[in-house]
Amino acid sequence: MNRIDARFAELKAQGRRALIPYITAGDPAPQHTVGFMHALVEAGADVIELGVPFSDPMADGPVIQKACERALKHGVRLTHLFEMVREFRQRDAQTPIVLMGYLNPVERIGLEAFAAQAADAGVDGVLTVDMPPEEADELGPILKQKGLASIFLVAPTTSQERAATICAHGEGYLYYVALKGVTGAATLNAADVAEHLAPLRRLTELPLCVGFGIRDGASAAEVGQVADGVIVGSALVGRIAEHAEQPDVIAGELKAILGEMRQALDALPAR
Repeated sequence: MNRIDARFAELKAQGRRALIPYITAGDPAPQHTVGFMHALVEAGADVIELGVPFSDPMADGPVIQKACERALKHGVRLTHLFEMVREFRQRDAQTPIVLMGYLNPVERIGLEAFAAQAADAGVDGVLTVDMPPEEADELGPILKQKGLASIFLVAPTTSQERAATICAHGEGYLYYVALKGVTGAATLNAADVAEHLAPLRRLTELPLCVGFGIRDGASAAEVGQVADGVIVGSALVGRIAEHAEQPDVIAGELKAILGEMRQALDALPAR
């Protein structure tokens, strides 16, 4: 069983919500990423989304755009992420890792080579922001053959017909984008999220995880009441940016933010 599926089965049995942090690999410098990943797990992360630095991250707001810029200045490439995951696996063989990024770096390596290297390194899932399921007929089967889950996004503006297509192709979990716009934008409305998740539950048995707008324990708990998991990115990446010149304090800062969210989620009644 894929580590993602195993983790969500475990959480479901416990009646708990998943906490899924995102960080950009190589930010503020590549030698710190693996340590940050371990810190996230220590703070209660159930799955880690590891961002692939890209020069044109179209779905991301200024916070993650700048993180990509910082990583790219150090020459961080997709192949370096495989090395980071391999190093992480030396100490942690259980926590699922999802690579989140854009199609261009994958195509440059080659689809077959990408899937093989990702699986060999210990990656569990891939979320390619700019590859809709209608265009996944080539990469999807290649990932599946290597035991890698194809994870897709669903937006508030997604029609029911298209949501059905996405759900049919999706694996691991469904990433529901709570806000219209880019990462780090606006504030979310849990009632609106609940309204959109209800019809999705009729289309799929995949866990529904909500990202965009999760900033603290209160917002995590609010969304956790209606979702199977919460995804937090900009709040963590922003804290990394604040302390980019003091990398030794970043792990503690990440643990503080994520720990608050973990505590808030675990205080909710069992699902």
